[in-house]
Amino acid sequence: QVHLIESGGGLVQTGGTLRLSCAATGRIAGVIATAWFRQAPGKEREFVAHIDWSGGRIDYAHSDWDRLTISRDSAENTVYLQVANLKPEDAGMYYCAAKFPGGSHRFTRDYNYWGQGTQVIVSS
Repeated sequence: QVHLIESGGGLVQTGGTLRLSCAATGRIAGVIATAWFRQAPGKEREFVAHIDWSGGRIDYAHSDWDRLTISRDSAENTVYLQVANLKPEDAGMYYCAAKFPGGSHRFTRDYNYWGQGTQVIVSS
């Protein structure tokens, strides 16, 4: 079992910067990548960013690539997501997900484990 714990959410002003953390514990030996997804109220969970654990290949949602930075601290088994120039549409629950080999990486079905999420509220 892999456990993912997100943190760093909260109330942030429009235009501000947010940094979320996802700590992975448990049987992580088989994990090859971690991603962040966002789910706004009444909407489906959508892909935000992904990082491979070996090689560090990164992918971002097309519409937000210039405001996003995903990174990983391999020693701490923690993945970070920084979102700059926050907009009201960035609000929602942010989920961290981990995957084993196989499949693609932009869909929720590609991931084997999920955290409980951390709430982000953007105020104008």
